[in-house]
Amino acid sequence: QVQLLESGGGSVQSGGSLRLSCAAYGYTDARNCISWFRQAPGKEREGVAAISPGNTNTYYADSVKGRFTISRDNTKDTVYLQMSNLKPEDTAMYYCAVVSTSYVCGLSWSKSDSIRYWGQGTQVTVSS
Repeated sequence: QVQLLESGGGSVQSGGSLRLSCAAYGYTDARNCISWFRQAPGKEREGVAAISPGNTNTYYADSVKGRFTISRDNTKDTVYLQMSNLKPEDTAMYYCAVVSTSYVCGLSWSKSDSIRYWGQGTQVTVSS
């Protein structure tokens, strides 16, 4: 059974940092495109960042470029999202997700319809 377990969320002040982790169980993570999404109350879920199979490429939403960094440790089947210079508008539930291999990572990483597996989410709250 495939499981994605996120951790590392919490409450920080504006300008602070957090590192989210997404541990994969039940499959080999390194061969998959992995995305981070977030959803704030009353808003649609949006793609934040992704890393391609083999860690060749990374992708970011414009709203987080230069502040967030996605990475993967293949030995631990874990994907990380380092978030710096956090802003109140970053407040949301953050989810990691496995993009279906039917889709091209670079074209589909931010589309919910392309996701095969979702994690349960971890809350990030940024206060001003």
